Amino acid sequence: MKSRIWTAALLVIGDEILSGRTQDKNVSQVASWLNVQGIRLREVRVVADVEDDIIAAANALRERYDYLFTTGGIGPTHDDITVDALAKALGVSVVIHPEARAKLEHYYETRGGMNEGRLRMARVPEGASLIPNHYSGAPGIRVGNVFIMAGVPHITAGMLDALTGTLEGGDPVLSTQVGCWVAESEIATLLLTTERAHEGSQIGSYPFFREGRIGCNFVIRSTSQSVLDACAAELAAGLNAGGWPAIMGGI
Repeated sequence: MKSRIWTAALLVIGDEILSGRTQDKNVSQVASWLNVQGIRLREVRVVADVEDDIIAAANALRERYDYLFTTGGIGPTHDDITVDALAKALGVSVVIHPEARAKLEHYYETRGGMNEGRLRMARVPEGASLIPNHYSGAPGIRVGNVFIMAGVPHITAGMLDALTGTLEGGDPVLSTQVGCWVAESEIATLLLTTERAHEGSQIGSYPFFREGRIGCNFVIRSTSQSVLDACAAELAAGLNAGGWPAIMGGI
């Protein structure tokens, strides 16, 4: 019997991402973290700081997948509207979370004290719980299957660390890599037949041009170590038999 596959989406929020002023670094770290939790990142969307767009995307993604993670738009300024938009998407009010307020008051006690902007970071959708933030005092937010996190990558990483082991998921996704100096069009059939011969495996092909030559790295993924090893071994054997020496671990 196949094990349950748990899925997630990531909603990246912020005009600065879409304008190119800021390069997003959260997709890869969220995806890697989810893999370890046994959860597959199935979709990523980027939206501007526009309330209607955030609401529409959040409702679509939280209903389609087991978990929705958002990054960005939970700071102290007027254009940080993620909490308001997600509260509307969930059909609840925005409230000041007493624990969040206490944490912020403590953090800013020696940093100029609380003000209206800093108090905004204690606002949460009603019924939410907090995700610890050990870097800047402003916590992340969990409400239902939605996880609202900061956009600053090292703060996001800390929030993910705080969530480690708290979400229900399946088996972690394992991976290995085989490289070869070959054009992927020459071995497309080999990739397909090898993957089909090993149920529970997936092979991704990533071509490159280097040193005046065309090559590919093939990433094999599976939740089973034995399936992973067998698939990689068969792919390497097929490449070698075709006259394209396989390089275990990739090029």
